[in-house]
Formats: sequence, structure tokens, C-alpha cells
Amino acid sequence: MVLIKEYRICMPLTVDEYRVGQLYMIARHSYEQTENGEGVETIINVPCEDPVHGKGQFTEKRIHLSNRLPYWVQAIIPKVFYIIEKSWNYYPFTVTEYTCSFIPKLRVTIHTKFEDNSGITENCLGLTGEKLVERTVDFIDIAYDEVSPKHYKEEEDLKFFQSKKTMRGPLTENWKNSTSPIMCSYKVVEASFEVWGIQTKAEEYIQKTIREILLLGHRQAFAWIDDWISMTIADVRSYECEMQRQTNTKVNACAPDESDVDQQQTDGVEPRSPNRLLPLTNMFFPSSSPQPNKSSSTSWFSW
Repeated sequence: MVLIKEYRICMPLTVDEYRVGQLYMIARHSYEQTENGEGVETIINVPCEDPVHGKGQFTEKRIHLSNRLPYWVQAIIPKVFYIIEKSWNYYPFTVTEYTCSFIPKLRVTIHTKFEDNSGITENCLGLTGEKLVERTVDFIDIAYDEVSPKHYKEEEDLKFFQSKKTMRGPLTENWKNSTSPIMCSYKVVEASFEVWGIQTKAEEYIQKTIREILLLGHRQAFAWIDDWISMTIADVRSYECEMQRQTNTKVNACAPDESDVDQQQTDGVEPRSPNRLLPLTNMFFPSSSPQPNKSSSTSWFSW
């Protein structure tokens, strides 16, 4: 049985504002969380189009994180390890998939939709049948849910933070019932790791990790509002492009040693090339590859 959770994250923003804030936060957060060769490496970032959802943006990323996993997971994976993230962003609807070539049984899929309300839509993503019955709804409070101590920053504590440009905040108790504007990110997350003996533990760990990332990322998106609120979509795409270049540089600065590469080749896995920097022109406009496409019939992790 696949573990299904629907996370609802309210923000003191409009859906239109959130579009810019989300892109800014992901780019900046990815850069700040990348160090010692571990973090988020962008492989592709190009326009795409879907017959139902229209024009969007496709991204493919590698998330290098082996040293950040619990020891019981590290024990069953290669030393040089990454997760593949593919995301189709047809704002205000998004589809994201997470897979891993080392662990074919691992799959995380997420559907997301954004609405200008306080999380009151009962079935925003149109789940049916068993999925609707098995779904667990989890409200994430960006101000009052606790983040990990290692990620806590006083200037990002939304119980005390106030934007100088918009004067929004601080967020008091029950802020969702008294704040305007307000919007909600609805995320249905399906985590599947069908390996006998550790399936339940692995799927629960995946969901817990995703929840922590969503909480931290959305806290930061609002805490950084004064940095992005004046940006246009063109502005934030330019910022995203530059931050992806810098983040890729940080990831590739620490290449795996020869023994790691040899082991990956023995396992039939394409090794990560030392000091490889993907040119921005290829990142956004690949010269010879079909245009990525994804319909809503397939499932999604992005923020």
C-alpha cells in the first residue's frame, strides 16, 4: 500500500505573489543547502507545453545527499548517491516525480495546486476511489510548527518577523483566520518503497523528510519576501538561472574519487563527471532533445 498524504500550507500571499516567491525561494534555498558536493544540481530547465494545462516549465535535477541520510539507508545504497527530480510546472498546477536509478522500487509522486483560500477546499486535486479514502490531510503551520534546531534562524521566525515592504506579519496565533491576503498550497504526496521488511519505515521517513522541507521552504519564502516582492517573473527567472549556475558549481567542485566512479561504472550507473558545468544555453535551450511533456495523469516533489 502506498502512503498518501495531503499537505496544506497556507501563506499570507496571493497565488500570483506566491509564483514569484516560490521560484526565488527554491533557487536560493538550493544554493544555501548545497555544500561539499552535496545538494541540488540542475540538469535541464526548459519550457514545455501540455494539451490540458498549457504552457509550463520542465526541470530535471539531481539531488546529491547520501551523507545526509540515516545510517540504515546509507547501508543499502552506493556511496555516491543522488535522487532524480523531474518537475512539470503549469502554474497554478504542478506535477513532480522523484526516482532513483540505484533503487528502482523507490518512487515519490506529488500533485500540487494553489488556490486563494485558507485550505478549505476538501478535495482540491480531485482524488477518487481508494486514494481519497487512504489520504491523510496534514495542515502545515509555517509560523507555529517547529523546524529542526539546525535550521532555525531568529530572523526567519514568523511569530516575530514583519515585512518592511508589505508590513505583513508577525503571524499571531490563528493567523489563518484573520490574515489577508491568504493562499494555500495543496500537495498530495504518494511515497512508495516496496521493499519487504523496510517498506513502512522507509515510506514514513520519506513523508517526514518532505514535510520538514516544505515547512522550512515556505517559512523562508515569506521571511525573504522583501527580497523578491518587487520582482517580475522575468526577474525571478533570471535570478533562478544565475543561482542554478552557482549551485551547479558548488556541487561539481567536490567530484567523487576514482574508486566511487569505478564502482558506479561496475554497477551500470552513469558516473557524475568531475568539475562538469552545464552551460546555461544548453540548460534552457537543448540543441537536440524532444520537448519534455507531462500530463496530469501522472503523479509529483517540488515545493
